[in-house]
Amino acid sequence: MSILVLQIFVSLILVAGSVVLFVHTVRARTLEHADRLALAPLDEDAPPPADAADPAAAAPSRTQGGDSP
Repeated sequence: MSILVLQIFVSLILVAGSVVLFVHTVRARTLEHADRLALAPLDEDAPPPADAADPAAAAPSRTQGGDSP
């Protein structure tokens, strides 16, 4: 029976801690940018830089003596 009382006490402490942290987060207004962050995966990707557009031009040739692969 004492274990049941202990479990209820610990559960109430965890709930109270969660409520306190939630109230602190709301008052600090650290979640105001959540709407913007939620839409971030829908943004278009930036185009690659001009240097990385042609990987064959950036890579050195591996053929020797005019051999073609």
